[in-house]
Amino acid sequence: MTSMASPAARRPAATGSAPGLLRLDRLPWWAIIIVATGLILTYLILASPTYRDTFDFLVIGVTVTIRITLLAYLLATIIGLVTGLARTSKNPILFTIATLYVETARGVPLIVLMLYVAYVIIPAVISLLQAIGNWGVGLGQASLEPAFASLAGVSIRQVNTEMRGVFALAIGYGAYEAEIFRAGIQSISRGQMEAARSIGMTYPQAMRFIILPQAIRRVLPPLGNDFIACLKDSSLLTVLAVNELTQLGRLRRASTFRVFETFNVVTYLYLAMTMLLSAIVRFIEQRMRIEE
Repeated sequence: MTSMASPAARRPAATGSAPGLLRLDRLPWWAIIIVATGLILTYLILASPTYRDTFDFLVIGVTVTIRITLLAYLLATIIGLVTGLARTSKNPILFTIATLYVETARGVPLIVLMLYVAYVIIPAVISLLQAIGNWGVGLGQASLEPAFASLAGVSIRQVNTEMRGVFALAIGYGAYEAEIFRAGIQSISRGQMEAARSIGMTYPQAMRFIILPQAIRRVLPPLGNDFIACLKDSSLLTVLAVNELTQLGRLRRASTFRVFETFNVVTYLYLAMTMLLSAIVRFIEQRMRIEE
């Protein structure tokens, strides 16, 4: 007499492959592929004369790119903080000027804004300074004449394309930083401002000692993400012929016709910088969550 097998007995025996597959599914394959590709390119840079020469030519552009990004983002942060405070102000004049700047800068493509700043705004500012200098020299005040003479002697040639690019990138990103600061300030409850005013603090004191420290803590992660975006958008300065990484890549491609090797190295260098910065931003976010 044959016995009836139970349903559990009829099931196939579990193998060790399922847990293994599950673990493989959980691996960050995107990161593994990027790291593997980076290792291959690193090997090619060390072993291949073509890749090595290309890397040696482009590494100068990395220095320029980092310098432009740091200067531009520092200026953008200052502009954004001042504009963000003006956007939360009850003064209609400050609010109108700040809002006009933010809406205009965010409504124009960044590459167009760069061209406008470099070839319209900066020459206009130089012309204004020259006019003020000539007017001051005409006053005949001996004590002020050297200062006005220096203004009158300002030339557009003194502002090179790199500095124009820094100002353009700063003005473009300053509008985005302004919205980040505004959101951070408005995320703090009004009760804290009212409590600070009730103990005798003035509005600037309450903003400086109570509101801003909390707001800046909250906006650090988006500020870090915008810094990475600013690094990548510095490549747009190639339209101004600034010798940053992308521009040097174009020059290398034009002089050697090595398109594949050149833009492989350009992509490798940008990825190395952005992934390093992304890791730093994630570390800061995790530390902030732990401290909270």
